[in-house]
Amino acid sequence: MPSSLRTALFQSSGRPGAVDTNLELLDAAARRAAAAGARLLVTSEMYLTGYALGDRVPALAEPADGPGFHAVAEIARRHALAVLYGYPERSGELLHNSVQLVGADGTALAHYRKTHLFGDFERRWFTPGDHAVVQAELDGVRLGMLVCYDVEFPENVRAHALAGTDLLLVPTAQMHPYQFVAESVVPVRAFENQLYVAYVNRAGQEGAFEFVGLSCLAGPDGAVRSRAGRGEELLVGEVDPDLLAASRAANPYLLDRRPDLYAAPSPRG
Repeated sequence: MPSSLRTALFQSSGRPGAVDTNLELLDAAARRAAAAGARLLVTSEMYLTGYALGDRVPALAEPADGPGFHAVAEIARRHALAVLYGYPERSGELLHNSVQLVGADGTALAHYRKTHLFGDFERRWFTPGDHAVVQAELDGVRLGMLVCYDVEFPENVRAHALAGTDLLLVPTAQMHPYQFVAESVVPVRAFENQLYVAYVNRAGQEGAFEFVGLSCLAGPDGAVRSRAGRGEELLVGEVDPDLLAASRAANPYLLDRRPDLYAAPSPRG
C-alpha cells in the first residue's frame, strides 16, 4: 500500500471579485501547506473569484485553460504540491461552477463541473455538469471530485465509492443555517461509503450569504480527523490507505449491497 497522503484544506473566502488577491492568498497557503509536508491543497467552492458575485459572474468566468489555471499551475510548481481550486468556468456560451485539479508539476489532472445546482443564484448563471464521477490518481490514492450540494445526494457519493474513489474532494460554499451538513452529513457519507471526504468550506459573510466554515477531513470510520472553526484556517490531515483498507474489510457495505432490490417498485393494484 502507498504511504499516507498528507492533505491540506484551505478554508477561506478570499476576497470576492479580487482574483489577483485570491491568488496571492493561495500562494501563501500553498507555502504553509508544503512546509507542513502536504502533497495536496484543496480550496473552497468558487475560490478563485468569490461566490457571491451577482451579475459579475460572466465577466469573471474563464475557460479551463485560462489565466487562472496558469497562475494556479505556477503556484503548484513553485511549492511542489497538487492544488484543487474552484472557479466559474466559461465553455463557449455556457457557464459552469467548476473545480480543477492541478498536479505538482503544473499539469491539469482532472476537471469537474458541479452537477447539482443550489438556489436561484446558481440556477440563474450556471449549467449543471453531466459527469457524476471524475477521478485522478495522486501518490497511489484515487481522488474523486464533487462540489458542495453534490455531496448531499447519497447517490453521488455511492457512485464514487463503487468507482473506487479513496479520497473525495468537496470544495463547498455551505451557509447558515445548514451547518448540520458539515457537522453530521459529511462524516456519515464517509462512513457509509468507506472513503475519506475532504470538505472545504468558505467562511464569513459574503453578500447575502453567511458561510459557516467547519471544514473537515472525515475518515472511513466516520471519525473527523481535522475540523476547522468559523474563520479562515488551514487544516492538515492524513489520508491513510492502511486504515482505509482495514475499515473496508471491517465494514463491507459495498460487498453486501443488493442493488436488485433498490429499483423503484412497480405500482401495486
